[in-house]
Amino acid sequence: MVEAYSIPVTKVERSRLPEITLKDIPFGRTFTDHMLEADYINGEWKNVEIKPYQPLMVSPSLAALHYGQSIFEGIKAYKNEAGEAFIFRPYDNYKRFNLSAARMEMPTVPEDIFIEGMRQLIALDSNWIPAMHDHSLYIRPFMFSSDEMIGVRPSENYKFMIILAPTGPYYSTPMRIKVEETYTRAAPGGVGQAKAAGNYGSAMYVTAQAKKQGFDQVLWTDVYEHKYVQEAGTMNVFFVIGDTAVTPDLTPGTILAGVTRDSVMTILEEMGLKVEERPVSIDMLIEAYKAGELREVFGTGTAATVSLIRELKYKDFAMSFDTQKFTVTAEIKNRLDAIREGHAPDKYGWMVSV
Repeated sequence: MVEAYSIPVTKVERSRLPEITLKDIPFGRTFTDHMLEADYINGEWKNVEIKPYQPLMVSPSLAALHYGQSIFEGIKAYKNEAGEAFIFRPYDNYKRFNLSAARMEMPTVPEDIFIEGMRQLIALDSNWIPAMHDHSLYIRPFMFSSDEMIGVRPSENYKFMIILAPTGPYYSTPMRIKVEETYTRAAPGGVGQAKAAGNYGSAMYVTAQAKKQGFDQVLWTDVYEHKYVQEAGTMNVFFVIGDTAVTPDLTPGTILAGVTRDSVMTILEEMGLKVEERPVSIDMLIEAYKAGELREVFGTGTAATVSLIRELKYKDFAMSFDTQKFTVTAEIKNRLDAIREGHAPDKYGWMVSV
């Protein structure tokens, strides 16, 4: 295990930052000057280093390309008014990353490499953090099997990396969501609770079909009846019904335990709303909508943060919402932004200094 603050660093000769405009920068298309890389070989982590962002040279027989042993996380860093950099809840993502690793029969990553490596990498590229509202530095830790052989078995070697991308708002306008009733994201006993790359690859066809129909994302439903809603393609979902905020429970093991989801539940309770984690049927939502009780619908995620949903479409029935009247969602986002950007006290200890 690498000791804290001892990771070798090779700096770029010239930063690309002067060539980049950070305001409203698109998500995931521009990356900072440096990256972290580490190898798991013969049962231990080696070759931990921070170096210039660059392509990887991989073998055509790379196991990850053939058998899908690949996981990742999404984290964000922000700057306060004083220009100080903070990471939002990285230890929660670190724990979830290693839970994903265990489910995918991959080695766990030590805290010194994951957290300290991330901290040092961000400190080196801190000028890339946009000091603007609704902007942040997206942090992508990921790990994949690096054996160079074809054979269905867990790999013996792995590569762990962290790359950084400055970003503006992910969803700039309220979304139209199609409730999926044919295809399935995850089943009990599967890997729905892991942040495995394959979960996203298998969703792309269904999402593309929905986008052809004018929707932004799909809301997945359960594998057995396609009756109980799960999560959307890039986020967990919440429904404000009366004075209660309801979100699908994690019990079936088919839903990712979102860090933003957990943060939003804390803020909702702080606001005085009742929060319920339980099975949420589409029939219940339609009934609440027809009764005028389904007040707001929104999504939560690291990339999406808190995103407004203006329409839910199930079969031929569309539930439309005036998002300009979403008071609960607006207050959640304001409170979360205030903590992240240093305008409100961090009483929950969510922000970790770089």
